[in-house]
Amino acid sequence: MAVAHELKKQRPDAEIIYIGQRGDKLLDIPANDPSIDATYDVWAGKLRRYADENWRQWLNVRTQSLNIRDASRLARGVGQSYLLLKKLKPDVIFTRGGFVSVPVAIAGYLNHIPYITHDSDSVPSLANRLIAPRAAKHAVALPIELYPYPRSKTIEVGVPVSDKYIPVTDELRAKYRRQIGIADDEQLVFVTGGGNGARALNQAMVANAQYLLKTFPKLHIIHIAGRMLEDETNAGYTALALGKEARRRVHVHGYINGMAAYSGAADVVITRGGATTLAEFAIQGVACLIVPSKQLGWNVKNAQILTKEGAALVLTEEQTEQPERLGRALGELLANDTKRKTLGRKMAAYAHPEAATELAELIVKVAGGKAHARSKG
Repeated sequence: MAVAHELKKQRPDAEIIYIGQRGDKLLDIPANDPSIDATYDVWAGKLRRYADENWRQWLNVRTQSLNIRDASRLARGVGQSYLLLKKLKPDVIFTRGGFVSVPVAIAGYLNHIPYITHDSDSVPSLANRLIAPRAAKHAVALPIELYPYPRSKTIEVGVPVSDKYIPVTDELRAKYRRQIGIADDEQLVFVTGGGNGARALNQAMVANAQYLLKTFPKLHIIHIAGRMLEDETNAGYTALALGKEARRRVHVHGYINGMAAYSGAADVVITRGGATTLAEFAIQGVACLIVPSKQLGWNVKNAQILTKEGAALVLTEEQTEQPERLGRALGELLANDTKRKTLGRKMAAYAHPEAATELAELIVKVAGGKAHARSKG
């Protein structure tokens, strides 16, 4: 979305088409975005690989059955994408590296349409590694030597984020707090597990809520649980029997618009290790506690890079399962204004606010300056 908005600024006459994965429950977001002219969906397949299961996953009948099913979906998606691109005739394809990148990029190559890959994480996605050999350019978030792409085709641009994310000053934080109804003398923890939420993170936060709300009587928790997990997470907080006053300070949402105001208003943000989310918080310069998904190697590596530089506090999923471990780590941050500011300042050093602009310029260049840009989700 950030790149689409910037493309419209640079080339108001550009036509931007979004191709997403069939069944994606978040397709309404690009469909309702004013920068997107039309949306389509095609079948795509996922290869399930779990870093914490090693060789055992290959003996899991259910996992391998789903992989076989998705292989047929991938083949079907290539056919759909080929016919769609033949009709649309785009000048360039930009791919973020999700599962649907593979059928669309293959179809793009078969239709002689150049495509650009982008890697937000420190580890390239499997999708981007599969389609890399035929890519026109590789845009990457971190120094190019970290990636297995030809140097001549690789460009470091950072991670594109919405222009709603800007450095948060004391005055801006106060403004955000007024917008979302948090008083100046209250504290706020903002929790987000990504667009679809994260059950393990949700459960860990619920398990530590009683300790936190009792220890910090002016603390509010705003928790983005994911659309499919909102009711479950709400029920988890209710089952704690927190009392009317404490329960009033817990706010659970499946999804929100305008997340920048919530994260910018927070004293501490709890998040996964996804690169886009971390890039947003880096621009804001907010203190983060990261709980990376152990199944996603790039989540873990992103978190390791930040914690090595003292830019974030990181707990593993196993650590959050220990009684009150997450709550006490959060409590130390909430009680130490200097430590929060230090984390925020070091996090801000990783910000790349011009990423969307540079990517839009690259897309126009690869398109040969033409007006039609088609985006793959």
